[in-house]
Amino acid sequence: IPFPPKPNPRRLKTLASAGAPSPMASAAAPASSEEAVKAAKVLMVGAGGIGCELLKTLALSGFSDIHVIDLDTIEVSNLNRQFLFRKSHVGQSKAHVARDAILKFRPNINIESHHANVKDAQFNVDFFKQFNVVLNGLDNLDARRHVNRLCLAAEVPLVESGTTGFLGQVTVHVKGKTECYECQPKPIPKSYPVCTITSTPSKFVHCIVWAKELLFAKLFGDKNQDNDLNVHSKDGSSSKLDVFERDVDEDLDQYAQRIYDHVFGYNIEVALENEETWKNRRRPNPVYIRDTLPEAVKQNGSSWDCSNDHEEPSAMASLGLTNPQEIWTLAENSRVLLEAFKLFFEKREKEIGNLVFDKDDQLAVEFVTAAANIRAHSFGIPLHSLFEAKGVAGNIVHAVATTNAIIAGLIVIEAIKVLQDDYKNYRMTYCLEHPTKKLLLMPVEPFEPNPSCYVCSETPLLLDVNTKVTKLKEVIDKIIKSKLGMNLPLVMIGSTLVFEDGDGLEEDEAANYALNLEKVLAELPAPVINGTKLTVEDFQQELSCSINIKHREEFDEEKEPDGMVLSGWSAPVEKQINSNGENKSAASSSSARATDDTVEDPSKPGMKRKLDELLETKENCDASSSAQVVEDDDDCTMLDGNPALIKKKRLQ
Repeated sequence: IPFPPKPNPRRLKTLASAGAPSPMASAAAPASSEEAVKAAKVLMVGAGGIGCELLKTLALSGFSDIHVIDLDTIEVSNLNRQFLFRKSHVGQSKAHVARDAILKFRPNINIESHHANVKDAQFNVDFFKQFNVVLNGLDNLDARRHVNRLCLAAEVPLVESGTTGFLGQVTVHVKGKTECYECQPKPIPKSYPVCTITSTPSKFVHCIVWAKELLFAKLFGDKNQDNDLNVHSKDGSSSKLDVFERDVDEDLDQYAQRIYDHVFGYNIEVALENEETWKNRRRPNPVYIRDTLPEAVKQNGSSWDCSNDHEEPSAMASLGLTNPQEIWTLAENSRVLLEAFKLFFEKREKEIGNLVFDKDDQLAVEFVTAAANIRAHSFGIPLHSLFEAKGVAGNIVHAVATTNAIIAGLIVIEAIKVLQDDYKNYRMTYCLEHPTKKLLLMPVEPFEPNPSCYVCSETPLLLDVNTKVTKLKEVIDKIIKSKLGMNLPLVMIGSTLVFEDGDGLEEDEAANYALNLEKVLAELPAPVINGTKLTVEDFQQELSCSINIKHREEFDEEKEPDGMVLSGWSAPVEKQINSNGENKSAASSSSARATDDTVEDPSKPGMKRKLDELLETKENCDASSSAQVVEDDDDCTMLDGNPALIKKKRLQ
């Protein structure tokens, strides 16, 4: 990996002008660079798609003391892009196998691997302090926030990264010099109204959500969970309260067909009774088993070979379907659904009642794909292959190995700058899908810390809440843990400690805190009223913040469903994923910072210009803001920090 160029820091805000060197351009390495690399002790968090490329690049660049943390084990689906792993490694620790693979060609360097969760107590602030720089290759927001806070507390620079398909980014976060990872809002997946999912789907993703969150959950998940599926049978005189309950003497084939007819036939007929709904919409067609698989009805069961001797039950294998990228017919979808239904009850009956959809569960993916396609057919929505449906169901953007390699190289370049304390040349670099100014890499100078960030600036937050009816437990669960991301919070009101979480508490202390959880705020030992100040701390993250309380009697149930409103923090930006797997950003921010989407025009020093003009197209703007929470693996992560969203001061 070549060492980074050293452009004039006052020359350009994006390195896109004619003649400007790209961040990957060759440059002579200062003598101090090699010394800094050799002396550095590096922590790498994540050994997946980015992590494999990063560990290899670190080793080949001269780094000789590296620690690697990763909780995951290797899966078959990792092998097409995580090149340190082989088929024989499936089921083993990613961190350990990655270490062993690197030591085969760099035996003289020190690599310590940890098969563990970075949020474990052993990885505390003191552990982080031993490193010169931390490099992230994580796949979830919670862990990223945790590492960000530990780096701030330990005063260790953090190089963050992420990729989604052809898009990627690398950002540098140094306490007191640049913004921290949490200075700006982070994207979240799009949610859909229940009425759209249950009654008026118009996109394939609506059918996937229905099949995954309603039908699959109803049949195989927790029976006590609320579910919006119609459970009442066509026969109103029936004594059965829930049509999904199986009769004691009911044959499995009969049960499967009855459920099929209920959800795809009768429930559609019930929906059609509301004429008002379909005045301006295409009317759906009820689907019954007698129409799609008449042979199954005649034989009171399946008429195809359903033998399945595979180690992992699979409806596709049973039915001889081998191509996951083939779009099945309505009849094939029906066969897959019924076969998957039977296999759950025959092969995995002990799991029924506790199952949650998992994109890596082949039988679950088959069931959801088939159910979503049958529903899509009913509503005139194009059918999708299992490969496509799995991507939608798991929020997967399929990884590109080349993107991971590019991002890994950029991480190392920024890490070397950090080790040299060359902060004037730090760059946030966005890897774009389409060229902009003849470049696929768009470097932008980092931004100063957000003065309103409660994490790195310790700015007080404001919580509107009805102190007379809201319990302490609700504040901790909905605000402190969910929104502020604290794992083991401590809550103080003045000098009174009202709650503490974690190990090592005395039995009477834990019992007392448990009692406080069920008390409304105004009835705590130190009453919380209008104007009260809460101090909230997480000793593991060494994070402390203040929350000023504003008493409020009424809240809008639709717009403020939590019954409380937190101000002064960076709320998530909503993210939509459409049925084609494309990303569409619907940015909204509660950040206290005003919007002014400008950067300096590199072709006209001193002049300001809209960032999206530099990027030329909305598609390229989306490349820097494109984001989603995905579950595929480490290299499919959240891209955030869109420079076009919020005004940010440049480092001078």
